[in-house]
Amino acid sequence: MSNSLHIVCPHCQAVNRVPAGRLEQQPNCGQCHQPLFTGSPVELTATTFGRHLARNDIPVLVDFWAPWCGPCKMMAPAFEQAAVMLEPHVRLAKANTEAEPALGAQYHIRSIPTLALFRDGREVARQSGTIAAQDIVRWVQSR
Repeated sequence: MSNSLHIVCPHCQAVNRVPAGRLEQQPNCGQCHQPLFTGSPVELTATTFGRHLARNDIPVLVDFWAPWCGPCKMMAPAFEQAAVMLEPHVRLAKANTEAEPALGAQYHIRSIPTLALFRDGREVARQSGTIAAQDIVRWVQSR
């Protein structure tokens, strides 16, 4: 079993190999030298979505949302708080279904906000509706 993990940089999208023991030590990207974990969700586009799902060796939790959605706006601070609590063991990301409608269609998003948890590029769990930060953390950790 490998003792290093591949982590996609949220800034330049470079794939970094990080020793598992260094994950908690706030590693920086080898290419752009920015922090690999910022305590904030990563904004994903159709271009970057697949790379983050396929190349991160940690689970990726995606919030499918839209700027016009009231419940999405209500849940945004909780999702930010969950990022602080779950990183560096889970990458939190946001996908704006208004700006990226193909992503919403590809993943059959019927209501927003919808949280989808991915491991090894495959969806393993889904939760629709608003949810508090501690409930997001519990939900992810139980999967």
